[in-house]
Amino acid sequence: MTVFRYGDNVDTDVIIPARYLNASDPKELAAHCMEGIDADFSARVREGDVIVAGENFGCGSSREHAPMAILACGVSCVIAKSFARIFYRNALNIGLLPLESPDAADAVLSGAELTAYSADGRIEAGGQRYAAAPIPDFLRRVREDGGLLQSIKKELKQRGAL
Repeated sequence: MTVFRYGDNVDTDVIIPARYLNASDPKELAAHCMEGIDADFSARVREGDVIVAGENFGCGSSREHAPMAILACGVSCVIAKSFARIFYRNALNIGLLPLESPDAADAVLSGAELTAYSADGRIEAGGQRYAAAPIPDFLRRVREDGGLLQSIKKELKQRGAL
């Protein structure tokens, strides 16, 4: 996984500019992901790559389009010093892994190779290990199920309601 590094206060308008919010196709959103801060991002990003950022990643509006665009690009997780709370929850609800790790966010550089482990919040890059804040078990299960809707469907099937 290759790292794309950004600074503090990366808002939802630079993740997916408002002029693309009428698109519902994830591939269309992916084509314009990070366009407001990194015009070549969608051409360079590959399946499994990682975004590393500073404080308050995903601030701005509550649009689900922002984590959807990131996930649709193939990004496996976003590591940041901190997340806007609504972005954090939207990310988990659609299946994108957000990991809060100030140490990793400070140390990991663009282009680095990185591995993140969602189960225990461990991050490895450049021979170093970093810890991420734990994700509550129920939210980790939601993300692992592929998002909130898939998790609800799974729960209903287990209860025999579907």
